[in-house]
Amino acid sequence: MTDYTLAELCIVAASEAFTDDGEVLATGIGVIPRLAASLAMKTTNTDLMMTDSEAFMLAEPNPLGKRGADFEQANESWMGFSRIFDNVWSGKRHAMLGPTQIDRFGQTNTSALGGSYEQPKVMMLGARGFPGNSISHPNSFFVPDHNSRVFVEGECDFVSSVGYNPERLPKGHSLDDIDIRRVITNLCVMDFGGPDHQIRLLSLHPGVTAEQVQESTGYAVIVPESVAVTAAPTEEQLAIIAALDPHNQRAYQIRDNPPGDPSRAAG
Repeated sequence: MTDYTLAELCIVAASEAFTDDGEVLATGIGVIPRLAASLAMKTTNTDLMMTDSEAFMLAEPNPLGKRGADFEQANESWMGFSRIFDNVWSGKRHAMLGPTQIDRFGQTNTSALGGSYEQPKVMMLGARGFPGNSISHPNSFFVPDHNSRVFVEGECDFVSSVGYNPERLPKGHSLDDIDIRRVITNLCVMDFGGPDHQIRLLSLHPGVTAEQVQESTGYAVIVPESVAVTAAPTEEQLAIIAALDPHNQRAYQIRDNPPGDPSRAAG
């Protein structure tokens, strides 16, 4: 078996979040989410739609980074903002992004840390369209450093998106409107499919234990009796990832770019 990095393992695991979506607009925000959506479009869900982040729908996902002068983008149709919002509000979109905080309700923070609402200690990107997105279509999260500063005890410092918290549901909505599909981290894959939408462990990356995941999470994680090991990338998947990321930006997304299977690296 070909060696692979943890980043490549996470890309493949994250791509599985899109497998059963059918024809929806996939939006991967960040290197690993973008590569995950692109990999899914080329393998497990060829009905996925992706744009060039400007105005065109693509028949083939664009590679990351600078492209050669002979590169020809595979435009399929026009996809302006009005059509983007048609997809968003109708639920025909699945976004994957990396929040700074995720609490036990699946609420996220992309806005501010510490201090008060009026004077936070750290300002970030902001909620932007996330409140509406979180009640309109499926969302998944990627976390490159799984720790209790991200998976916080209590609520997020600033709630930027709607989760499974009945106290914060917008008027006219129910918990059935929330669809947090997957949470992929450098330790494991999880979802919010436990009792009362508690976070639940789905698979552990090679060499990681359930105890490590719990110690790195600020709230209880539901651990089933049997937990799978996250599937290793195939040679075909690795070749597609390399073509989609010719400048190897994936190597800089997880600290020190560790191997995907520490036991193989040690051997």
